[in-house]
Amino acid sequence: MRIFKYMLFLSVLLLGSCSVNQQIKKADKKYEIGEYYKASSIYKRAYTRVNVTKEREKKAYVAYRLGDCYRLINDNEKAERALQNAVRYNCKDSMALLLYADVLRKNKKPKAAVEQYELFLKDHPTNRQASMGRSSALEAVEWEKNPTKYKVEKLTVLESKRSERSPAFPAGETDVIYFASSRENKAVGGKNSNITGIRNNDIFFARRNALGEWDNIEPVEGDINTAEDEGSPSFSPDGKVMYFTRCPYVKGESHGAQICKSVRSGGKWGKAQEVKLSKDSSVTFAHPTVSPDGKYLYFVSDLAGGYGGKDIWRSSIEGDKYGAPVNLGPTINTPGDEMFPYMREDSVLYFSSNGLPGFGGLDIFYAKEVSDGRWAVKSMMYPINSNADDFGISFVKGANRGAFSSNRNEKKGYDKIWSFELPDVVFDITGKVLSTTGEPLGDAIVRIVGTDGTNTKIKTKSDGSFKAPLKRNVEYVMLGNCRGYLNQKEAVATLGLEDSKSFPINFALASISKPVGLDNIFFEFGKATLTPESSTSLDKLVKLLNDNPNITIEIGAHTDKVGSAEGNLTLSGKRAESVVDYLIKAGIEADRLTAKGYGKTQPITVDKALAAKHSFLHEGDVLDEEFIDKLPADQQEIANQSNRRTEFRVLKTTYKMY
Repeated sequence: MRIFKYMLFLSVLLLGSCSVNQQIKKADKKYEIGEYYKASSIYKRAYTRVNVTKEREKKAYVAYRLGDCYRLINDNEKAERALQNAVRYNCKDSMALLLYADVLRKNKKPKAAVEQYELFLKDHPTNRQASMGRSSALEAVEWEKNPTKYKVEKLTVLESKRSERSPAFPAGETDVIYFASSRENKAVGGKNSNITGIRNNDIFFARRNALGEWDNIEPVEGDINTAEDEGSPSFSPDGKVMYFTRCPYVKGESHGAQICKSVRSGGKWGKAQEVKLSKDSSVTFAHPTVSPDGKYLYFVSDLAGGYGGKDIWRSSIEGDKYGAPVNLGPTINTPGDEMFPYMREDSVLYFSSNGLPGFGGLDIFYAKEVSDGRWAVKSMMYPINSNADDFGISFVKGANRGAFSSNRNEKKGYDKIWSFELPDVVFDITGKVLSTTGEPLGDAIVRIVGTDGTNTKIKTKSDGSFKAPLKRNVEYVMLGNCRGYLNQKEAVATLGLEDSKSFPINFALASISKPVGLDNIFFEFGKATLTPESSTSLDKLVKLLNDNPNITIEIGAHTDKVGSAEGNLTLSGKRAESVVDYLIKAGIEADRLTAKGYGKTQPITVDKALAAKHSFLHEGDVLDEEFIDKLPADQQEIANQSNRRTEFRVLKTTYKMY
């Protein structure tokens, strides 16, 4: 009896072991043909049945394959846990450690990722993917702190409960967008995909309504959408041919992809035809885009002779035929995957890669061909790129805006469409032309001359205001002038500026017919010695004289009522001479300058500006001794300060003109 029970137990144990092994083999087959979602569900069941104490190696293997499946269907939290288990159980395949590091990087755990990369590099010191991942993990933290000027936001109006990806704008269209989606209410595809776990994608389009919002989302018309997976639409330069990717399903076989095209005629898309790029039907061809001149078809393929996983290739377009595929070379392609090419009208190539330094997953890069077969490649950086997969970018023609795909912040890993825009860098000048007493000059002219050849005149509005646009990387000189007033020059430059900027430029024009006060001219007490604080105002006067080289002026110094008339005349005369001496030292010709001391003989007459400063003064008041003596002590001091002034007045406007 005991022998019977033992044999029965042994049989159950062996049958259970065979059942687990069969599950693993079944999952392996699904994995090898690319049915990652289906494989993950089988690996998951098998994993729970493997005894880690007795079959640690098998447990590690299943955890590794399970984690890789989760990674490939964008369930990165589950991928991290499974790959962590694979590493903990000492998986023999060293790729488990590398993929674990990659997933940690995608999950924004840079320090932990670096530790795993370094462990992997101990045994594989020349591995390019690990070296790139280690350096990028920490650099990405700094990249995110220094975003580009692109503004991005999710296009929620196109969002469904499933996936949207690969937006595209037909040639010249700004109010139509095409994209691929697995939305369940309108997609043709039936059962959920064994690859992704959701329904296959179909191609949809939307138009802007009268309010400028995307609306009327419909499947693309014509014989394009099928029960199979369609996506990555793109268009010929004239918009008459649509290229797209189709993934045929053959049960039990590896899932490849093919490029199809449809010609638009009579307002409808015609029957889709496969683009034959190779006789080998097992080779994947996907993600088509056409060069702006219509001469080349760029695409993704795993053709032999590449540099890693999937590479970007191109073939010449020769009518209805296509030339032999040519790899874009190692400056574009890496041991990782390069996918979703898109060529803008300026022939700049955009694509996604997980083999170049980036945030994790697929990042978007752009490349300019600098020589035969060589490209200068740069990342689009944050916020276009993120730790998730970012891909399938497309620009509106002639604009620095468009849309791209990303699964950032998506718990289920679904792809969503995001808009992006690079705000225009705008420069302008805004200001007013006023008199030195603050009155607006509504009939003034501002002339703007730039190093780019700009030469324009702007007339001020009634309030003296003006505004004018400026160009990038240009130096400008501006001249404010008005009849009866002296000219004033100002200068601005937009050289090297990367951000929009408005330059506030106000002109304060001095009268030709009236004395003009010089603010902030200070002398030592009871002396004619200028203080250092006076230099700012005097330097402005030097500039005014240089701006108006044909005038001569009188410098007039005035004192208050305190002191003797004779003493004040002498002191004010010396002070006027001190100002003249300063101007001569600054390069102004002596015969353009006259010094005059007025003492207390010309008390100031209150103008609108002075009245606005002090409520007890009114326009037209003369601040003579009789007026001041009637004021309270504090107001008397203000009045005396107003009389202690330095002015200039124009004597002649034809100096050296004849």
